[in-house]
Amino acid sequence: MTTTTKPNHIGRKIARIRELRGMKQETLAEELGISQQSVSHIEQSETLEDEKLEKVAKVLGVTKEAIENFSEDAVFNIIGNTFHDQSASLNYNCTFNPLDKIMELIDENKKLYERLIKVEQEKYLELRNYTDNKK
Repeated sequence: MTTTTKPNHIGRKIARIRELRGMKQETLAEELGISQQSVSHIEQSETLEDEKLEKVAKVLGVTKEAIENFSEDAVFNIIGNTFHDQSASLNYNCTFNPLDKIMELIDENKKLYERLIKVEQEKYLELRNYTDNKK
């Protein structure tokens, strides 16, 4: 027994895009102002009105056309073509010197510490003046 899926089942495309974006049905429902069951119904629908499709697309962060033309094969082809040679397509070099960042943090902490010491010294002097005046 073979099962065939219709290539332009808009609900399945919405579900797959939602899954690829790491979004749950509940989240999509909340953003659309509908129930989770309504999202489930949308994802089971073969077609969807343009207005609803526009709203879903906006929440998913894609265009209506992106949903209509979505192809999982195309996604995997893009991923395969992009990441087949990691040394050529990805840059793992830092754009800053981590030691410089550490030194900046140390300087900021030093300044903060100095301000705290100054405040404590001022408190001590005030308390000392207060106790000296009481004698």
